[in-house]
Amino acid sequence: MTDNRESFSSRIGFILAAAGAAVGLGNIWGFPTQAASNGGGAFLLVYLIMILVVAFPMLVVEMAIGRHGQANPVDSMRSLTSNPIGKRVGAFVGWIGLSVPSAVLMFYSIVGGWLICFLFGAMANLVGLHDLAEWFKGFSIERNLLGTIIFYVLTILIVQGGIKDGIEKWSTRLMPALFVLFGLLFVYIMMQQGAVEGLKHYLIPDFEKVMDKKLILAAMGQGFFSLTIGGCSMLIYGSYLSKKENLPKMAMNVTLVDTAVAFIAGLVVMPAMFVAMEKGVQIYAEDGSLISSDTLVFTVLPMMFDSLGLFGDLFAIVFFLLLTIAALTSSISMLECSVSLVSERFKTKRTPTSWVLGALIAVFSVIIVFNFGELFGLVAMIATQYLQPVAALLFCVFGGWVWSRHSKIKELEQGYPEFQQGFFGKIWPLYVKFVCPILVITVLWASF
Repeated sequence: MTDNRESFSSRIGFILAAAGAAVGLGNIWGFPTQAASNGGGAFLLVYLIMILVVAFPMLVVEMAIGRHGQANPVDSMRSLTSNPIGKRVGAFVGWIGLSVPSAVLMFYSIVGGWLICFLFGAMANLVGLHDLAEWFKGFSIERNLLGTIIFYVLTILIVQGGIKDGIEKWSTRLMPALFVLFGLLFVYIMMQQGAVEGLKHYLIPDFEKVMDKKLILAAMGQGFFSLTIGGCSMLIYGSYLSKKENLPKMAMNVTLVDTAVAFIAGLVVMPAMFVAMEKGVQIYAEDGSLISSDTLVFTVLPMMFDSLGLFGDLFAIVFFLLLTIAALTSSISMLECSVSLVSERFKTKRTPTSWVLGALIAVFSVIIVFNFGELFGLVAMIATQYLQPVAALLFCVFGGWVWSRHSKIKELEQGYPEFQQGFFGKIWPLYVKFVCPILVITVLWASF
């Protein structure tokens, strides 16, 4: 939209930043939990298919809309049509999309604060400050407030640096650190008794479960949320992408990195769960369902860490540091969506804009902390089960039906002149128009 608008300085910077936006607790917490609850290897197989069938084509749509508009979500949606009514509707769709990352950040930052507190707790335990460790691991308004504020400060500090010096700079540091920490954890956990059984459960699919309706819907939903489809992050990062880049290729690279993180998370968490069972920690109920699926990383796995003594404390530090990194790479993209809108619309400076908007959203998080029982689950449900799928559906419908075929193809041919000659280029416009909306409606229906 503006001549001096920032862009990513390198392909790897964009890929790691966009993948970082997608990589979050949904990959490291949600994916292994879903796999454990839905047949292990069978879920993994269906999930990989759903990523390609559902998530990837829609990721291309969102990134293409952002790059076409070269602006915040509201103005990017307006740019898809010259019709005055269409522009107003597009702006409305953009505002709905913009509400998703803000709403998600309200509760996500609280969970991010828990991760930081558990990290501090493991550190305190390691140096013998057991009372302090128990406070960090306990559940109180004061602890939740402290963790949430620290998480917001870290997020704002990164976002205020801008695209090159903030988001790209830290994504290219945090994402490789994520893979290194995963590698260390995998080597360590595979040396424990019971880990091999967990690995078999995760990698060897039970083909009788592959066609299970519940499993397919769970895999579709996980694939959908894993790449933050409808979350605006990919749209805003796409707006910072150079017109010279091959957009479908970049989208595929982001998909592969994001999927790799989810896959590796399963390689660590699933064997860790079976190690915990060897240590006497109950993971599954008698009916085969997963116990404490919502609080797996905060209850079941810490019990396993405690059973491992000194090494357990070290394991816990690395594990919760890893989760904190994953949460931060997502939260910075959430805050960036609203920062980009305000700074572009009102020509404000990035640093004060980041702090003001971050503080404003933080106020809602503080309200949730003080009314946790009534608000946390409600806000999380509204944001992830209703707002995000609705935004994804509107992006899909607007991108498929309102944005002209000629304009879509022209956008993708920039950086990829042979787009229409390949199989993907031939089917993508129609796929986005007809198939993707049906798949999103299915995910939305499953949420209800």
